[in-house]
Amino acid sequence: MAFNPDNYGLRLFVRYLVLCLIALIFIFPLVFMINSSFKPDSQLLADTSSLRAFLPVGDISLNNYFGAFRRAPVGLFVLNSVLVTGATVLLSLLICSMAAFSFAFLRWKGRDVVLSIVIATLIIPFETIAIPLLLLVSKLPWIGLDGLHWGWLNTYRVQIIPWIADGLTIFLFVQYFKGLPGELIEASRVEGASWWQVYYRVVMPLSGPVLATAAILKFLVMYNQYLWPLIVVQQENYRPVMVGLGYFFQLNVAWGEVMAYLTLITVPVLIFYLFLQRAFIASIASTGVKG
Repeated sequence: MAFNPDNYGLRLFVRYLVLCLIALIFIFPLVFMINSSFKPDSQLLADTSSLRAFLPVGDISLNNYFGAFRRAPVGLFVLNSVLVTGATVLLSLLICSMAAFSFAFLRWKGRDVVLSIVIATLIIPFETIAIPLLLLVSKLPWIGLDGLHWGWLNTYRVQIIPWIADGLTIFLFVQYFKGLPGELIEASRVEGASWWQVYYRVVMPLSGPVLATAAILKFLVMYNQYLWPLIVVQQENYRPVMVGLGYFFQLNVAWGEVMAYLTLITVPVLIFYLFLQRAFIASIASTGVKG
C-alpha cells in the first residue's frame, strides 16, 4: 500500500486529539482543587453545579491558605513526609537493586524459591500484617546518641525501615536486569571485575529507566501513607501530610481550607514527578532503551 501523507496526518491529528481529551479528563480534578482553594466555602459549593468550578472567578483570595496554616502545622507535615519519603526511596533503590542483582546474575541454591516468595508477598494485604508489625516495632531496640531505647513508636525510623524493601520494587529490578545484555556481565567478569564492581560500574549506570520508575512508584506509596503512620505516630512532630488531613475535619469543615491544604501537599509530588520524568527520558536516550 502506497504511503499517503494526508491519511498519516489525519491519523496523527486524531491520535493527539484523543490523548489531549484523556489528559483533560485526568487534569480536571486538579484544576477544580486549585481553583476551589482560592474561593470561600459559600462560593465553592455554589460553583460545583456549573463550569465555574473549574474557573478562577468570583471572590478570589488567599484566605484559605492562611486559614490552613492556622489550623494545622502544614510546613511541619510536608517536611516530615518529604523526609520520610525521600529516605525510604533512596534506601529502597539501593537495597532492592542489590537484592535484584543477586536474583538476576548470581547463582545460589534456592534462588528461584526465594524470588517466588518475595513476589508472593505482593498479594498479602497490609491490613493483615499491620497489628503484628505494630507489636513487633513497639518492642524493637534502638541504640541512639543517648543510649539504648526500646520501641520505635513516635519516630521517623518506624515510618522508614519497614518499607525499605518490597516485592514490587525487587521484581521491577529483576525483570529489567534480565533484559540487559549478558555479554556485558561476562566481559566484565573476564576482565577481573568483582560482582560489586559489576553492580555499580556496569549494571546501575544502565538502569536509569527502572530507577526512575521504581522511585516514582515508591514515592507515591510512601507519600500517601495513612494507616501505618496513624497507628504508630501519636506525636504531632512526626506526623505526615495524610494524617494531618484529619485536622481539617474536626468540628466545622472548611472546604476551602481543605482544598488549599491538598494543593500545598500536591506540590512536592508534582516537583518529584517532573524531575524524574526528565531523568527517565534522558536515561532512555543515553542507554538506547526502546519500547
